[in-house]
Order: sequence, then structure tokens, then C-alpha cells
Amino acid sequence: MPHDGHAHSHDPAPTDVDWREHGVKVIPGDQLDANTAQTPGMNRAAAINLARVGAQKIWAGTVHIHPNAKTGAHHHGALESVIYVLKGRARMRWGAKLEYVAEAGPGDFIFVPPYVPHQEINASTDETLECVLVRSDNEAVVVNLEIEPVEKPESVLWVDPIHKARNE
Repeated sequence: MPHDGHAHSHDPAPTDVDWREHGVKVIPGDQLDANTAQTPGMNRAAAINLARVGAQKIWAGTVHIHPNAKTGAHHHGALESVIYVLKGRARMRWGAKLEYVAEAGPGDFIFVPPYVPHQEINASTDETLECVLVRSDNEAVVVNLEIEPVEKPESVLWVDPIHKARNE
């Protein structure tokens, strides 16, 4: 078998599993569960978690933030988070005093490392910000924080560590 540079598990799939019951699950977008950890200013809804589908290592769902709205400062403990922007304009602030800022639009991914204090802001005045959210554990860990933010956050442009900055 040719080696394609990807890691593959060669363990055979178990043969005594009821794949109908324990196989692929499709969760319709209009059947997400809003009974999940919330932060003021946003609506989270779970699609994939332990309770709904038996997920062991990830949590996934949607986030909606209304025009001109922002969340309270919070972090997600030891979890890593990935946010994919579907619609609207996301402004992220982060840091001990929310002193850093960056924006993302449709098609952009946002990565939030463990314990990073952050705040999501809908940068649009007339469009709901719609995102897909994936976390690295099946629990919806949310630690809401009391932070006095700095007035003018520092803008941070992301530079891919394996590519040159766009303006070079």
C-alpha cells in the first residue's frame, strides 16, 4: 500500500457493533438544542455533544449574535474552540483586558486556544452574525468573566507561521 504522508489506523473496525444505532447521525439544523451553556449577548445551540449523539471528544453547534450586540467576556477552560463564520462580520477581542482585536467574515475560521479571555462582537449594525462552533471536548465549558476592557484594543493581523505575510 503506498504511503501518502497521512497517519492511518490499521485497527479493524469492531464487528459486534450495531452500526444502525451507533453509526452516522444527521442532526437537522432546525432541531438544535439551546439548552447549553450561554454567555450574555449570544445564542448557542448544540448539534453534536455527548447527550445528543454520544460524542466523546468534540462539541459542535451554532452561535448567533444580533446586530450591534456583543458577548460578555468569557473563556472555555482547557478546551480549544474553532469558529467558522457563515454570515456577517465577527470582531473578536481577547486578552487580560480584551486589549487585542481582529475581525473575520464569511468563510473565515477563528481559533481560540484554552483559557484565553475573549469576547465576540457582531461588527454589523444590520445583519445577524451566524457561526458554526466546534470545541475539543463534549462538554460546553463556559467561564463568564468580569473584565474591565481597555478603550482602544490593539489590532492583530494573523500571519501564517509557514507562509510570508501578505504585505511582504
